[in-house]
Amino acid sequence: MIGFAYGVSTLGDLRNAGWLHGLKLAAVAVVAQAVLGMGRSLCPDRPRLTIAALSAAFLLIMTGALPQIGVLVAGGLVGWLLYGHSAASSSPVTETRFRDHLMAGTILLLFLLLLILLPILAASTGIKDIAVFDSFYRAGSLVFGGGHVVLPLLRAEVVPNGWVSDNAFLAGYGAAQAVPGPLFTFAGYLGAVMEPGQHAWLRGVWCLLAIFLPAWLLIGGALPFWQLFRTKAWAQAVLAGANAAVAGILLAAFFNPVWSEGVKNPRDIAAAVIAFALLHWWKLPPWLLVLLAACAGQWLLG
Repeated sequence: MIGFAYGVSTLGDLRNAGWLHGLKLAAVAVVAQAVLGMGRSLCPDRPRLTIAALSAAFLLIMTGALPQIGVLVAGGLVGWLLYGHSAASSSPVTETRFRDHLMAGTILLLFLLLLILLPILAASTGIKDIAVFDSFYRAGSLVFGGGHVVLPLLRAEVVPNGWVSDNAFLAGYGAAQAVPGPLFTFAGYLGAVMEPGQHAWLRGVWCLLAIFLPAWLLIGGALPFWQLFRTKAWAQAVLAGANAAVAGILLAAFFNPVWSEGVKNPRDIAAAVIAFALLHWWKLPPWLLVLLAACAGQWLLG
């Protein structure tokens, strides 16, 4: 992805690039499939479908990182109110030693301190590297329920700040579908493309470290408590509501920016429908869909 960023940076103005429009339409199909799958798994009943729909509607009106955090918190609260009195899981609880709990608590404290102090440090110093690390760390901290949720979280951090244009963002997101591994690697592309040049890869590595660090800390900090936590009815209820809100966040991102930036006319709608059919029903590998979409876009519009 960092190598792709170098290629994008050398092309200059991307607004009329046919291959870019093809990647945008591929992203429409990929995110539509992700929304459908997430809706089925995370919203199996009407209350959770309602949470998702209201979350999406709110975020289509109120954009930015803070409204997304608010939606997650509200979804968890509504989930607790609706499902908090259901029966707890009967899974056995594995005993852990006090030393394990102490170490895990220390790691979780470090996670929270970074989440709180990084934005303060970024605002007080005005150093771009710290601000970038803070943005990617926060995005990595909030991603759960599916890798595609990273799309709205990262866009809310990098596009409004003027670090990356919407065109470059969606070009990288479309290309990321063709790369094996977690979608978090998209952060490497964003870091490299936001500051083109010989040493752009350093910013890419910096962003990769920032977005993966929360996951590493949470795994090390939460694992000793997870067996106990997942047996609690209130915890299951909070997660059910928050996961429904996650589906709503991705649904909002599907409409803006994926659909609004990618679909401009009836021909685009037809192309997006065909791409979705190939991906969802004919099980075309995402990497092949991305390649075909980019080539078709360049051939028809380039």
